[in-house]
Amino acid sequence: MTEQLINFLTPISNVLYYPILIVLLLGIGLYFTFRTKGVQIRDFKEAIGVIMEKPEKEDSVSSFQALMVSTASRVGTGNIVGVSTAICLGGYGAVFWMWLVAIIGGSSAFIESTLAQIYKKKTPTGDSYGGPSHYIETALHNRGLGIIFSVFLILTYAVGFNMLAAYNLQDSFQVYDFYHAQWTPLIVGGVLALVTGYCILGGGKRIISFTSFLVPFMGTIYVGVALIMILFNLNYLPTIFTLIFKDAFNFKAIFSGIAGSSMMYGIKRGLFSNEAGIGSAPNAAASAHVSHPVKQGLVQMISVFIDTLLICSATAFMCLSSGITPAEELSGAAYVQASLATVFGNFGNIFITVSLMLFGFTTLIGNLYYVDNNIAYIFKGTPRPGIMRLFRIFFILVVFLGALQESSLAWMTADILMALMALINLPAILLLSKQAIAALNDYHKQRKAGKNPVFRAKDIGLDPQKLDFWQ
Repeated sequence: MTEQLINFLTPISNVLYYPILIVLLLGIGLYFTFRTKGVQIRDFKEAIGVIMEKPEKEDSVSSFQALMVSTASRVGTGNIVGVSTAICLGGYGAVFWMWLVAIIGGSSAFIESTLAQIYKKKTPTGDSYGGPSHYIETALHNRGLGIIFSVFLILTYAVGFNMLAAYNLQDSFQVYDFYHAQWTPLIVGGVLALVTGYCILGGGKRIISFTSFLVPFMGTIYVGVALIMILFNLNYLPTIFTLIFKDAFNFKAIFSGIAGSSMMYGIKRGLFSNEAGIGSAPNAAASAHVSHPVKQGLVQMISVFIDTLLICSATAFMCLSSGITPAEELSGAAYVQASLATVFGNFGNIFITVSLMLFGFTTLIGNLYYVDNNIAYIFKGTPRPGIMRLFRIFFILVVFLGALQESSLAWMTADILMALMALINLPAILLLSKQAIAALNDYHKQRKAGKNPVFRAKDIGLDPQKLDFWQ
């Protein structure tokens, strides 16, 4: 049954990514880069400064907290297992294509998160929320499409990404010689489901507090271990770059088998990891209390770089500096664990398992934040407690079942659902990009005048009465 399902889904996934999503992702990303004059490079320093700004309203969500929620979802098992899979199945050049998707995608992340801020909604307590469904409804006047997007997001994060996070976590335990090892997926899935169930009962505020602490901590430790690994193999570094760029531009090999090429795996795994343009991070971006929408657009742009250029690159160099040749049978956690073992011995296996536990867990928590927002959108407010309780039981059950799936099915499900989100969000932000770019110009105008930018909707030609904020 599983094999038949994979055979059915494979051609769908291939068509969605090539040519459709490759053209949209790279084409729209390049267009945004041109229209914003390279915002992801030009305003990088500005973005770093904005991250640590405190919200004007006490107890509101800060830029840093919104960044950590989005990074919690972005920085997950895909940063470890996804990179390993891309290299083992696609080749060394997949790393280059992941980098390219992140750099170009930075502009898309800026546009979508700025739009989420412009069209965010106000709660009775004065807090804010929003995301693609809200700017699709408010600006494009299409609630039906907003609901479809929310449904795809719920399926992507509650089913596709949760299954994959659970699978990747249990896969890291396969390296250990447990008694009755066939029980490992059941045990790991059961424990992960129980811990997740315990933690998701606290709602959005608890999620924000939890991720604000854990994400910076685990990311710093992970990059630190990667640097030690690279220093031990410093002489091999020039060879690594040679292998990456040589394979990335081997177009004869790429176009002879596009579906299994380094370009395709790099784009798929890069998009899965950094999520730029698919419409997830705007849900976190809309919750931040800032004086100007562009501030949160810049912050979310940095999240893409943290995810891919920092964490994914750390995994790639960990693996490639080990000297172990990537192979299909090593695809997944096994390649990273074997690579670290060359320097750290058995500690390398344990470290990757613990990293996957932390990365996977924060992914599940970050995913729930997005899912809750979109359930609330569909129901025009928080649904009855009984409905939410049933959904959270379903959420926990998917985590358990994900640990029992085959690798190919877990990745295929996540890829297709993510692509469907992107196919709605990318055209939407393209249609609305004029407003985000006008907001960016307004921001720079105020900065040049020596002001702390404050946004007013009328300054970019929007009717303040049609917005909850910026009046």
